[in-house]
Amino acid sequence: MTVSIRTIILAGLALAVPGVSAQELDKVTFGTNWLAQAEHGGYYQAVADGTYAKYGLDVTIRQGGPQAPNGQLLIAGQLDFYMGGMSTIDSVKEGIPVLAVASIFQKDPQVLLAHPDAGFTDLASLSGASKLIMGKDSFFAGYWPWMKSAFTGFSDEMYEPYTFNPAPFIADDKSVQQGYLTSEPYEIEKQTGWAPQVFLLADYGYAPYSTTIETRQEIVDTNPDMVQRFVDATAIGWYNYLYGDNAAANALIKTDNPEMTDGQIAYSIEKMKEYGILISGEAETKGIGCMTDARWTAFYDEMVKVGVYEAGIDISKAYTTQFTCKGVGMELAK
Repeated sequence: MTVSIRTIILAGLALAVPGVSAQELDKVTFGTNWLAQAEHGGYYQAVADGTYAKYGLDVTIRQGGPQAPNGQLLIAGQLDFYMGGMSTIDSVKEGIPVLAVASIFQKDPQVLLAHPDAGFTDLASLSGASKLIMGKDSFFAGYWPWMKSAFTGFSDEMYEPYTFNPAPFIADDKSVQQGYLTSEPYEIEKQTGWAPQVFLLADYGYAPYSTTIETRQEIVDTNPDMVQRFVDATAIGWYNYLYGDNAAANALIKTDNPEMTDGQIAYSIEKMKEYGILISGEAETKGIGCMTDARWTAFYDEMVKVGVYEAGIDISKAYTTQFTCKGVGMELAK
């Protein structure tokens, strides 16, 4: 976000929120995991509509991207929060004191895509694909080891590296390609005129939390009130983004990422709501951001079983549930 836009917003909020000035707010820097997009909308919403300021926070959003090492900047103390995942389990193994304090996405938006006339009916049926085009991270340490364990008929020989170019998938009507629910299906339909079949891995048993809020253990220990305020305000921002007036947030997103279009934003919001990416499972009754010990443990145990993680990691150090599942902002859902 540009300094000029943030200055204008904070100046306006200082007038709109009695007793609060920009100088009194706790300064917080939050790093996203990619270029600004609707999948980051709740954070931009909480800046744009003053929710962070009402919670005593002056939040700077530092967008990610191909060359943005935001995860490393969190560890180095240059960010206060980072949009991560369950990789904090790896951090525990490596002795890095970062942990997740909320999970904004209850479902991982990872999908596999097939041609609409390919005849596939569910995730298991994709074992009949001519090839599976996926990134190396998914192949070696993501959902691929889980798929081979959960379903029969999948083999490593089906693998073809994904180069973020859909042309090989489009050219082969029996191929299957990885994607993100809110991204690749939209782009493929724009290019071809047909909508690919979408198989959301989370709906077939692959159940990591996604788009978590990570911070350093020292921040949780020394300033838990600030962490709670950031988690609460972010949840409210997300409810307002999904169900309220999100025009100002979308304007900020497009300022940070000028290549983002209104069509892509609208599609992403629609799919996040349709598939319950943010509001499903425990979040339906306990609010956006909810995490549970049971789900962390179940995912870790499953990934140990398929060889992604080694046994014996103390995953209680990878997250804390003390800041979530309190129903904050649920009344804003419509």
